[in-house]
Amino acid sequence: MLFLDTKTKILFTGSPLAYSPSQPQANITGATKTRSKVRSIQLYTELQQRSPPSLISLAGGAPNPNTFPFQSASIQLKDGKMVTFDETAMKRALQYSASNGIPELLTWMKNLQKDLHNPPTISYSPEEGQMDMCVTTGSQEGLCKVFEMLVNPGDNVLLDAPTYSGTLAALQPLGCNLINIPSDHHGMIPAALKETLSRWDPLEVHKPGSTAPKILYTIPNGGNPTGASMTTERKKDVYELAQQYDMLIIEDDPYYFLQFEKPWAPTFLSMDVDGRIIRTDSFSKILSSGLRLGFVTGPKPLVDHVVLHIQASTMHTSTFTQVTDIYLVIEFYRKQRDAMICSADKWLKDVAEWHTPSAGMFLWMKLKGIADTQQLIMEKALEKEVLLVPGGVFMINSSDPCPYVRAAFSLSTPEQIDEVYTTSTITTQINTRTDLLSFTFSVHRLSEDSLCSSKTLCDAL
Repeated sequence: MLFLDTKTKILFTGSPLAYSPSQPQANITGATKTRSKVRSIQLYTELQQRSPPSLISLAGGAPNPNTFPFQSASIQLKDGKMVTFDETAMKRALQYSASNGIPELLTWMKNLQKDLHNPPTISYSPEEGQMDMCVTTGSQEGLCKVFEMLVNPGDNVLLDAPTYSGTLAALQPLGCNLINIPSDHHGMIPAALKETLSRWDPLEVHKPGSTAPKILYTIPNGGNPTGASMTTERKKDVYELAQQYDMLIIEDDPYYFLQFEKPWAPTFLSMDVDGRIIRTDSFSKILSSGLRLGFVTGPKPLVDHVVLHIQASTMHTSTFTQVTDIYLVIEFYRKQRDAMICSADKWLKDVAEWHTPSAGMFLWMKLKGIADTQQLIMEKALEKEVLLVPGGVFMINSSDPCPYVRAAFSLSTPEQIDEVYTTSTITTQINTRTDLLSFTFSVHRLSEDSLCSSKTLCDAL
């Protein structure tokens, strides 16, 4: 397991790695025999991939591709185009590959990150935090491995409130202290972050025993569940606070390519002059969630350790799935968002309030006159076969009352969305003596495959 000791000094099986945003010239020779042994396997894999077909190798432990039962494959896209894997391509697609990703995909993604974000760290040396990347099995794998690398029991970790339930599920077993930073429809509030950080003296964060937070986690675009997107000014303010307290920022941005409004705000990665941003991206929302394809971008010493963890666990992301086109479905999600907002504007203005998301798949609504939506959604709405997610699911303390609900616009058709709102009536009648809520839906039944039980939903979040 990888550990982050006092501030950003990283340990791998007890030996110090040499990277810190505030101390870029730290010694990087402490990776010891274990790291060298794992790295030698990685070098062997890369050497195999670069070798000419004429190479005769008696070194590898890979299966003979001639024994694979699949000879070729053709996939037809919705626009009629065909993606074809011939016999040679299939042999490669079904074989082991490098833990950090196949070279062509890595090259393409690095160029993409340069074009999209132009990170200042692209020209840095590895010791200074040069930008590097690796492919992961969905961004969730990347997040989990980053958390396991950086977080020790008892550490204080800063994150948006509310936030993605999968992040909470990944962090809570690590024994860390999760500290809420309030957010609104523009994401994390810098003033609230500053107030929280005022508990610590920035001059003492590197002292042994300091409890100052070492990492800050945020979803900057189309946040789950809020749909909130951070403004440029807020990102600058948050980055400056990270510099002041020498924190790493985990920029979890799976909805980056689903932003609907132009211009897009600069990313934290584009602002990163120190090498303190670890960014996770995903193709799950724009290509296929089942293909499980994501990638981690960050300072090379940290990405190297993520790759070592991949090598010792999943080995690599499916070679077959490392083929993609990131721009296939943005327009689809924009139309879905517009359909949701159109229907909400027509039917829910008197009983709910919201901000139009500029990215992502979710509408975060506050129901007027309702203290907590848990019983409302899990009982009354389900009785009428309408399913949303109560806001408390996304809070660190899920038992606290929460007046919000999350509505996803990714699966239902615009006609289904409008049907639900058109044929539903939400009334909030508060009896002053009994404080009882009457919530009435009269809806047409949606198709069975568009609904799921609350347990299945929570498992899928």
